[in-house]
Amino acid sequence: MDDRAAHPSTEPTTAPMTQAVTEPTAAPTTHPGPAAGREPGREDPAPPDQARPLGPWAPLAPEGPERDRLALSVRGLVKVFGQKVAVNGIGLDVPAGSFYGLVGPNGAGKTTSLSMATGLLRPTQGSVLVRGVDVWADPLRAKRMLGVLPDGVRLFDRLTGEQLVTYAGLLRGMDKATVAERVGDLMTALDLTADAGTPVVDYSAGMTKKIALAAAMIHAPAVLVLDEPFESVDPVSAANIRQILHSYVGSGGTVIVSSHVMDLVQRMCDHVAVIAGGNVLAAGTVDEVRAGQSLEDRFVAMVGGRSSGEGLSWLHI
Repeated sequence: MDDRAAHPSTEPTTAPMTQAVTEPTAAPTTHPGPAAGREPGREDPAPPDQARPLGPWAPLAPEGPERDRLALSVRGLVKVFGQKVAVNGIGLDVPAGSFYGLVGPNGAGKTTSLSMATGLLRPTQGSVLVRGVDVWADPLRAKRMLGVLPDGVRLFDRLTGEQLVTYAGLLRGMDKATVAERVGDLMTALDLTADAGTPVVDYSAGMTKKIALAAAMIHAPAVLVLDEPFESVDPVSAANIRQILHSYVGSGGTVIVSSHVMDLVQRMCDHVAVIAGGNVLAAGTVDEVRAGQSLEDRFVAMVGGRSSGEGLSWLHI
């Protein structure tokens, strides 16, 4: 897809993933804080220091070459919807060439954070760099390096699978011969060859997820940002996708993936960040974050909220 192709986000005005949208006319490198430009009745988010109540916390790179070499660098990212602070001043660094997992409970702010980090949703405050390029100051250049699979994907589903991925490649400015070759490769790798001529509207949920992933990868981006890429995908296809992504990371690419499946993240990723309540509770290598426990147990200990299931005696047979 071309650099103006947008994906669905939490804002109702955001265009579907494959539809072109007009880039913002104003592209400041920093954004006014909630106190400076907030709407009447909005409350300021809590101080960003509250994002670090638990360790370990990976130190953030300083301004300069070290930060520019990172695949993704987020500073003071805030999103306020009315009275709700969805993302509370988070900071995060994703090393280039890493397989980075983002985990958190429902409503933690993962999708909102990823939408802001990929230029799909304008932050209330904060900055995002992709390989040293500011997503909001230079969106076209930043988006050339990104491949995005958003959650709740919406596609031009009256196109066939082959047509959709071809369209995505042509929108990226690729030549027809290269697009045709890559479409064939992706269809084969994702086991979609038999359904290449089927309209996407007739695809299952898992097939739709796979064809959207193909559209995100067609231009061989430097950074892949995937929101719940394995949801609804069968185990065999999921294993194939993991192999593709590991090969991509091994060649120097970077994958950022959100998931609710802790065991999958623990086995698949080398770095992980835990997000809850719009704050990053811990970030670092998987071994650092899980601190000798399973990632699931460590996650539950940090996030809390486990229920005993009492009061359901009527369910016991």
